[in-house]
Amino acid sequence: MNQNELKSLVGKKSVEWIKDGMTVGLGTGSTVYYMVEELGRRVKDENLKITGVTTSIRTANQAKSLGIPLKSVDTVDHIDVTIDGADEISSDFQGIKGGGAALLYEKIVATNSDKVMWIVDESKMVDKLGRFPLPVEVIPYGSQKIFERFEKKGLNPAFRKDDKGGLLLTDSDNYIIDLHLGQIDNPHELAEYLIHQVGVVEHGLFLDMVDTVIVGRQNGLEVLEAK
Repeated sequence: MNQNELKSLVGKKSVEWIKDGMTVGLGTGSTVYYMVEELGRRVKDENLKITGVTTSIRTANQAKSLGIPLKSVDTVDHIDVTIDGADEISSDFQGIKGGGAALLYEKIVATNSDKVMWIVDESKMVDKLGRFPLPVEVIPYGSQKIFERFEKKGLNPAFRKDDKGGLLLTDSDNYIIDLHLGQIDNPHELAEYLIHQVGVVEHGLFLDMVDTVIVGRQNGLEVLEAK
């Protein structure tokens, strides 16, 4: 199976965890796309009654086109489960997210969820985090100063660009600085440093957060329980 087939497999499988009456956090990314498509099919064909809470404008548009009812995170009293992708998952179930520039909304929805599930293909499973660049969302004002601070600390920062070569804007009109670290030996320590930098809105380290990981492997699906 190629990578897209693995993503489709885990995306469709994850919808089995969604039951009638649930409020579901809908993540962002290429693997989540298949989950949302399958969820839309169940809403239409099986009359599944759920409420979706989306983590990006892109996912919201997809969900609306499929007839999935949506509410804002601020208008629901709870979220039963959030299903999202990940850019890297370490052997101790820590994660890097934000490759799709939706890390802020993703983390808000995840931290307000009873259960968090990540769906990935096997290429995302690593021993230690860091090979995938770590996204940090920053406000535009003073962003160059934050960049210089990261540079002095040896974090190898790079502003993320859009398709036209300009600075990419998130759904909140912020910038992303990607940190090219190679390996992160102490993610908790790094997370603590990053979140205390003035001008940083959020970072892509998702720590001690996931409950279940579904991995698409060449020899089939693997369901891992993190807690």
